[in-house]
Amino acid sequence: MNIKSILAATCGLSVGITAGASGAPIGPDNINGPEDVEVISRDVLFGNPERASFQASPDGKFVSWLAPKDGVLNVFVAPIDNIEAALSVTSDDYRGIRQYFWSENGTHIIYMQDKGGDENFHAYSVNLKTNERIELTPFEGARAQVQQTSKKFPDHILVAINNRNPQLFDIHKVDITTGDMELVIENNEYLGFTTDDNFDVRFAAKYDAEGSVVYFKVDGTAIAEEPYLTVPNEDSLTTQIVGFNAEGDKLYIIDSRTGNTAAFFSRNMNTGQTDLLFEHPLADVSGVIAHPETQEIEAVAANYLRTEWQILDTAVANDIDFLSTVRDGEVNITSRVADDTIWTVAYTRDDGPVEYYIYDRENQKARYVFSNRPNLEGLPLAKMHPTVIKSRDNLSLVSYLTLPSWTDTDGDARPDEALPMVLLVHGGPWARDQWGYNSYHQWLSNRGYAVLSVNYRGSTGFGKDFINASNYEWAGKMHDDLLDAVDWAVEEGIADEDRVAIMGGSYGGYATLVGLTFTPEEFACGVDIVGPSNLVTLLNTIPPYWKPAMELFNKRVGDLSTEEGRALLESRSPLNFIDNIQRPLLIAQGANDPRVKQSEADQIVEAMVAKDIPVSYILFPDEGHGFARPENSTAFNAAAEAFLAQHIGGRYQPIDDDFKGSTIQVPTGAEGIPGVKDALGAE
Repeated sequence: MNIKSILAATCGLSVGITAGASGAPIGPDNINGPEDVEVISRDVLFGNPERASFQASPDGKFVSWLAPKDGVLNVFVAPIDNIEAALSVTSDDYRGIRQYFWSENGTHIIYMQDKGGDENFHAYSVNLKTNERIELTPFEGARAQVQQTSKKFPDHILVAINNRNPQLFDIHKVDITTGDMELVIENNEYLGFTTDDNFDVRFAAKYDAEGSVVYFKVDGTAIAEEPYLTVPNEDSLTTQIVGFNAEGDKLYIIDSRTGNTAAFFSRNMNTGQTDLLFEHPLADVSGVIAHPETQEIEAVAANYLRTEWQILDTAVANDIDFLSTVRDGEVNITSRVADDTIWTVAYTRDDGPVEYYIYDRENQKARYVFSNRPNLEGLPLAKMHPTVIKSRDNLSLVSYLTLPSWTDTDGDARPDEALPMVLLVHGGPWARDQWGYNSYHQWLSNRGYAVLSVNYRGSTGFGKDFINASNYEWAGKMHDDLLDAVDWAVEEGIADEDRVAIMGGSYGGYATLVGLTFTPEEFACGVDIVGPSNLVTLLNTIPPYWKPAMELFNKRVGDLSTEEGRALLESRSPLNFIDNIQRPLLIAQGANDPRVKQSEADQIVEAMVAKDIPVSYILFPDEGHGFARPENSTAFNAAAEAFLAQHIGGRYQPIDDDFKGSTIQVPTGAEGIPGVKDALGAE
């Protein structure tokens, strides 16, 4: 197992002095209103980072990062003691690279890339000595996932690929220096496999008819008939086998079966002895730090309002203590070299860029390298306030509120008067919002909106009871949680009840459509980004590799295979209630989305147009489930900003040339967004 050093991107620090448009310090004495705070450019907030994903090579001689090359993100490498000598080692010229890592041999970079957002990722290796690039998984229409890396096999990786059967991933051992591939195990029915540092397959997992996840031991390619571990449906989203230590004799499990929250356990594979290493009363395990050589766990984290760490190995205690004094922000260890003498570290905060350091463990010195977005420095960024909102049935909804800087000069998370508000709903729904820098929170608060993100029931990280409370509650109690949060914001004097917008992507887009169809007078407008409009058609068109996990949807959303289940799904589908829509709606979609097909947007737009219900529809032909190209992201946000300003009255940066370089199309409703028709004509 490669247990990576995982640190959530959340942090906390006091408000610093920043500069507004006039260059004067921002503070309680000289902010009188929005006129004293500059409108932060969308390019600054949503353009490519200057540098990101900072890592060190295994031998500690080089460092790498992502940075724009001719405006497109690529991988750069430099000697660790001469950052300025960086050279680009990849040459993507359109979509940009976002996932990469060092091979264990230290001579190759491995990166993942899809086409136009189709999520059929292919793996590539680049030889840093010859600059030769090899496509490691050259299978058209197939998806590859890196399964395992190991110091024991420095020239190889394990890759899971669905090229034989689109629904199932076989495991292959791939030589990253030649591209040669050999089959390790063929998959005929399983969700996936657990492997170890010896590149042995140890477990196979699948759903049973009751929605339980069942793990079977594997010996070579022989899979046992009797289950090794059965995870009941109610624990299936909070319990999983994580992997092994380097020796392969210790198994790590995140497990909620003995309680509500997911705790961290180790199991001796020789004796069966199982030990509890960490448990948090309110939150699930959210991350670990593991030794780069032994893969023994050194620290475990949980994230309720913010991330909390429990040190398990005193060998790293002094390091973590020292790093916490280097600068404000939460520490994220992004890489550790093979002999563990050097770490690369990122500091993340809620009101500034990520800052990267090189940490010398032997001398306990941290050297600043660069930040990911230096143009954020000195800007009037806002603080994000964690808060807990009670639902009508007394669930605790961990939420995050950001206010315009000029409305919250005393930092008490309450404006002087009620504001227009954007309810920003996360996707998933089995995901979560967390504390830290959020470009959407900064953008919308800078435009004059209160921004509220709510971890509604079904969000992950808060125990199995919280997730299970969402079963069969799409457009039901999950939506009630969002309404309760809006009511809270109104009662607290934060939100003007007549000027609340709902906005989100994926499930958040679905929640937006639910808001405008099921509660048509609750929101002033809605912005749906890649959200499903009909749950039946959504589940009928999921990617083939999701089919083995169909029981997840059957047991938690609605069972497509039964008449009762289909009736429930239809009753929770916004498409069937478009006659209720009374408020303006903006829909955005990527044509290549494999999860929420373009048809989900097309069908609701067509139905609304047929009934003369106004709707604005934005389509990107080269995007998938979200908008990855900065040109497209900026174009969409420019249109969304104009839409929100028109309907709930915030500040507005004109579109101008923000569509330049974008593939934006507006099939219908361009006239419903100020400036869009002119911007389209100017392309």
